[in-house]
Amino acid sequence: MSADTRPTVPAALPLTERQEARRRRILHATAQLACRGGFDAVQMREVAEAAGVALGTLYRYFPSKVHLLVATMQDQLEHLHATLRKRPPAADSAAQRVAETLMRAFRALQRDPHLADAMVRALTFADRSVSPEVDRVSRQTTAIILDAMGLEDPTPEQLSAVRVIEHTWHSALITWLSGRASIAQVRIDIETVCRLIDLTDPGRGRRSG
Repeated sequence: MSADTRPTVPAALPLTERQEARRRRILHATAQLACRGGFDAVQMREVAEAAGVALGTLYRYFPSKVHLLVATMQDQLEHLHATLRKRPPAADSAAQRVAETLMRAFRALQRDPHLADAMVRALTFADRSVSPEVDRVSRQTTAIILDAMGLEDPTPEQLSAVRVIEHTWHSALITWLSGRASIAQVRIDIETVCRLIDLTDPGRGRRSG
């Protein structure tokens, strides 16, 4: 597998066991607050109090609420990825497996709509200063999709299709959260865009010929 084609989630600077435990408490407190009241309920002072850390310490880990919520989304996706690896999608085609995977991710977010709304709003509000965190979310999503496809060495065309699928999934989340799309419509959109996977299969032309 070549390093320039396989997306990986960049490793953060190593944390001590104590620092990692503190970071996990912060992310847990953030998720709990967001579950109860969405984006507006996540205030840095309240997060610090709930996590049992000083406010200054919280800002050293996460410079803003947007940084914090984007990191929370990456954390949620990591948990989802671990779950998917234990119980991977069973459909025959790569397109069907990716669609099933993304709908499972969607249903996981659907269980906590306030949290989902807070995380998606943070991604939408993120400026250039949050680029590393946003990039990690994107790379994590890419890794989930490639696992569902069963690919270790994707072509540039396949990676391009994955990016379009990611954009569609993100847009579907926004339209659903805003009440402009039903779950049924989200599924149709996801299944439709996942057909791009078949179009970028290097063996497709040989089989059709």
